[in-house]
Amino acid sequence: MLSAFTRAFKTPDLRKKILFTLFVMALFRVGSIVPTPGVSYTDVQACLQGAETNTGALGILNLFSGGALLQLSIFALGIMPYITASIIVQLLTVVIPRFEALKQEGQSGQTKLTQYTRYLTIGLAILQSATYVTYARNPDQLFGGQCTSIMPDESLPALLIMVVTMTAGTGLVMWMGELITDRGVGNGMSLLIFTSIVSSFPGTLWGSVAANGRQLGRFFLVMLVGLVIVAIVVFVEQCQRRVPVQYAKRMVGSQVYGGTSTYIPMKINMANVIPIIFASSLLQLPTMVATFQRNNANPPAWAEWIQTHLGMGSGPWYSLIFFTLIVFFTFFYVSITFNPEEVADNMKKYGGFIPGIRAGRPTAQYLDYILTRLTSVGALYLGLLSLIPVIAFTTMNVQSDFPFGGASLLIMVGVGLETVKQIESQLQQRHYEGFLR
Repeated sequence: MLSAFTRAFKTPDLRKKILFTLFVMALFRVGSIVPTPGVSYTDVQACLQGAETNTGALGILNLFSGGALLQLSIFALGIMPYITASIIVQLLTVVIPRFEALKQEGQSGQTKLTQYTRYLTIGLAILQSATYVTYARNPDQLFGGQCTSIMPDESLPALLIMVVTMTAGTGLVMWMGELITDRGVGNGMSLLIFTSIVSSFPGTLWGSVAANGRQLGRFFLVMLVGLVIVAIVVFVEQCQRRVPVQYAKRMVGSQVYGGTSTYIPMKINMANVIPIIFASSLLQLPTMVATFQRNNANPPAWAEWIQTHLGMGSGPWYSLIFFTLIVFFTFFYVSITFNPEEVADNMKKYGGFIPGIRAGRPTAQYLDYILTRLTSVGALYLGLLSLIPVIAFTTMNVQSDFPFGGASLLIMVGVGLETVKQIESQLQQRHYEGFLR
């Protein structure tokens, strides 16, 4: 791997792409610490010092923003509005016939869907920024501590400026991600999320073992367990079920096409990190509603139950509901992103078939059988991976924000592997060595 990076920096055009990617990622981190106009930076830092470990409903959003959310910076929303908009548009392609037709039109249709995603991103950014400004007016709900005020001016113009600034920051982050995709290396949106998570990883790692004092032995134990978990995640993410496909020879004019063999790569974790995001977002809704009942003199019983069993992000009820939601969303997301009947029809159209399986409906049933088995294993894998922080909190006496688990680890490993693969593929295009070297 080190030799590949050395050869990448020796290649002029690839070196420019890597340096451009690193430059944009650095700008993204700078914008994540610049405070939004109207927010007192000193008061925010004081509130962060006394904030509770578990930030409740905004925990995963703060993780994906690299801590920018709780700092109320200009990039406080991060890339989450774009991710949410992309997921919504992708789901709508199954429901709305117009979107499905655009998806089948190729590059032109994909361009229109991307434009719709951008518009929806700005709309979601306006809603989310207004929500966070409301939280900022009551910082005890945002930080979970004894925080009184972080906004010197709460007039309507000041609030509008904050909303506009956060929304513009989201648009700028979206543009930066697209720049990395076009002119850099890797997927821009994924790399920005990767940057946010990695930036907070060292502090989270050390804080996870500092609950009962600075214990060096516990730190090395956590590191050892983390390396084992990373190795398992890398192994599972690289696993594939290769379904062989044979294409028959066919004559088109004077040319002969087909007669080749290939395969359909079907990963164990075909849903990636999406089910964890869905489940976390769904669990945040009741917690967020219960948070607004905190200041009541006599909060209702359901709010107290939610705060007790779901608000802290641990416990048997939280683990059971979270695991069940992840398994459900894994099957749901895979079912709408991989259609066995569509794959079987495309294979039949171009003369392809699976050896030993008849073309058409039997092929679709065979692919659906394989997909169900793989998804079952992938759903259990995602569920157990997401519960690693809870298990570490119970068995190793570390804090609930254990870094080696859940969406953070899956994103870091997945984006890292994908970026290295893209660099290696571009190196092979520029330094291909055949048997006549």
